[in-house]
Amino acid sequence: MILSWIFGGMLLAQQVNAPISLLITKDGQPVSHINQLDFTNPYIDLPIVNMKKYNQFLDQLDKQFSIAPENAFLDQHGSIHSEKVGYQINRQAFTEQVYTYFFNHSPTRLEIPISTIYPKVDSELLESIGRMRIGRYVTSFNPHNKNRSTNIQLAAEAINNYVIFPGETFSFNRVVGKRTVTRGYQRATVIVRGEYSEDVGGGICQVSSTLFNAVDNAGLQIVERFSHTRKVPYIPPGRDATVSWYGPDFQFKNKYNQPVLIRARTLGNLLIIKLYSSEGMNYIPKKIPNPPY
Repeated sequence: MILSWIFGGMLLAQQVNAPISLLITKDGQPVSHINQLDFTNPYIDLPIVNMKKYNQFLDQLDKQFSIAPENAFLDQHGSIHSEKVGYQINRQAFTEQVYTYFFNHSPTRLEIPISTIYPKVDSELLESIGRMRIGRYVTSFNPHNKNRSTNIQLAAEAINNYVIFPGETFSFNRVVGKRTVTRGYQRATVIVRGEYSEDVGGGICQVSSTLFNAVDNAGLQIVERFSHTRKVPYIPPGRDATVSWYGPDFQFKNKYNQPVLIRARTLGNLLIIKLYSSEGMNYIPKKIPNPPY
């Protein structure tokens, strides 16, 4: 039987007697197998590779065998924990071999090609940018309000050890992610259209507001900031930064020529956010109002 195949925009014809299975291996051990019919429709005269099915197959392999890299980080005592490299399936190399199999029935065995993925932040970088404090702000909260305290702690952990490279824009919503119950966030008081209400993640605006003041103190460029529709008790009037997953975001840009490191933590009833960079960096600090007591 003669079949024509379209793959990657190319049309090829070949003699097909019977589908031959391609064995997929990892470290020499079988993990899966495929054949042409897995990704094509045999009942039409011009079978076309179904790229959606093929990419789903690659996604499954990725979930099974890829390992995300881990950035180096500083613990609460200031000790540096080393980075970890990650590994990812080389999709281009894999596809090239599958392409050869589809049209030549060769090879019959494919060892998954793996690429090394290096973390964005390594120990050497942390060592160089964790020395000079360029911005700081501290606010207080009621630790007896367990739900709100939990939300503050989770959001602080999400931005802690985050590095903003020169020219990069930091988005609070993107870095912290969606606030959901499955991620540990609790229902607490929020302000919606000037009225008090309750929602999952209530209280994280204190983290974004404290971060805004630390960022402003460091003289970084504010890209996007919105205030609440009514006064909040933990920050001076007009110095807050409200955030919502489907609404306002707080964003700032690193206009300096060195990376900036965020250090955020809770200590008792205090939320402490500090910004660091390399010694000798030419930055322009800004005087900002003290938090209310």
